Amino acid sequence: MFCFQCEQTARGTACTKSGVCGKRDTTAEIQDKFTGALVMLAKVSNRHPPTENSRRIIREGLYITGTNVNFDDAVIKSCIDEAHKERIALFAASATCDDFDMNKVWEADEDARSLKSLILFGIRGIAAYACHAAVLGFTNAEMDGFFCKALEAVANTEITMDELLPLVMETGKVNLLCMELLDKANTETYGKPTPVTVPLTIEKGPFIVISGHDLRDLKLLLEQSKGWGVNIYTHGEMIPAHGYPALKAYPQLKGNFGTAWQNQQKEFDGIPGAVLFTTNCIQPPKDSYRDRVFTTAEVGFPGLSVHIENKT
Repeated sequence: MFCFQCEQTARGTACTKSGVCGKRDTTAEIQDKFTGALVMLAKVSNRHPPTENSRRIIREGLYITGTNVNFDDAVIKSCIDEAHKERIALFAASATCDDFDMNKVWEADEDARSLKSLILFGIRGIAAYACHAAVLGFTNAEMDGFFCKALEAVANTEITMDELLPLVMETGKVNLLCMELLDKANTETYGKPTPVTVPLTIEKGPFIVISGHDLRDLKLLLEQSKGWGVNIYTHGEMIPAHGYPALKAYPQLKGNFGTAWQNQQKEFDGIPGAVLFTTNCIQPPKDSYRDRVFTTAEVGFPGLSVHIENKT
């Protein structure tokens, strides 16, 4: 494997045997294959009118291949199949095309690899927030179009440094566009957030910890836990949820549990409650709590009991 898309990467260069996040080399290889499939879908989408389904596949696919999102090889393989089917649906002749080989990026000239990596890792991060906005009904065709443009550029072995540099800057511009979209989606759905004091004490009684930063998943959990006497605690990046009026109105939202996502294996060790992972924060669960771990949306880890789908 060759993975250096997070700040914890081994020796400051790349994880080559297994990820410091717990990712296996086989999973990294499948994620690269998925990215190669997304590249080909993007190239077809740049030449034939994309459908909302193709836009969704690329958006969610970029998110899934980010750090600490999905470690489930079977799920990622099914996503590759979906990308292939959508590519052929857009342009039947593309059925004879092979997926792009990501090794051509990792083994390329260091300067080109660096710029292409900035673009690729940038759009993966943007896609995460784009997915959070999309589940609330907010999308942007310009942003989805840039994902396709960027993916094709990453796979272009003839592209020059002078052509890559403007794309790096454009990635930053699209990131701001996405953050504006997500802010609009969250504030129009849950109200304008205000500063609040978040309790860090754990009250007596059964509880659920929700980690990540998908506010819609928290809202669904709060609705489904009403009247059951189960307390809800945020974890990691979910802590800003306490500032939104529509979320803090639920009395069972008690406070925050633990600290940052990278400390979860220590903090969740032997935890007597359930944990719901909603976004890119999961690490390989320890045996002391893995039977109480639930995942949803793009998040996945092999061997866990429940993945929540078909949410309403």
